[in-house]
Amino acid sequence: MPRLVVCGVASAAGAHGVPPRRRSGRTRVRGRDDDRRLGREELGAELGERATLVQFSSAFCAPCRATRRVLGEVAGLVPGVTHVEIDAEAHLDLVRALDISRTPTVLVLDAGGREVRRATGQPRKADVIAALGDAV
Repeated sequence: MPRLVVCGVASAAGAHGVPPRRRSGRTRVRGRDDDRRLGREELGAELGERATLVQFSSAFCAPCRATRRVLGEVAGLVPGVTHVEIDAEAHLDLVRALDISRTPTVLVLDAGGREVRRATGQPRKADVIAALGDAV
């Protein structure tokens, strides 16, 4: 009998236009308003002339490989943009300091190293290019 109640509630919600919540694989982009700046010391690489795409990855993360490809393509298309990949497991202090909770996480930094956008999950190329608009 409990199954009927659950199915009835789910059906009623669907009939009333309440979409089911889906989180897996969805990319969420949000602006950041703190003034923390990242540089060569934290990233282990030079910042891009106009912007830097910082990717936090882990060894067994399949979406991280696809994200690496997308960010590499965008960095190749947009002059002055650099892609830096950071192994989250090897840089736990930085992961904690930046409140990185899953991989892949992509930070978009402006030329001064200030975080202007953040996305979790596998991004689409168009979303990355749009997010760069805030940095350049």
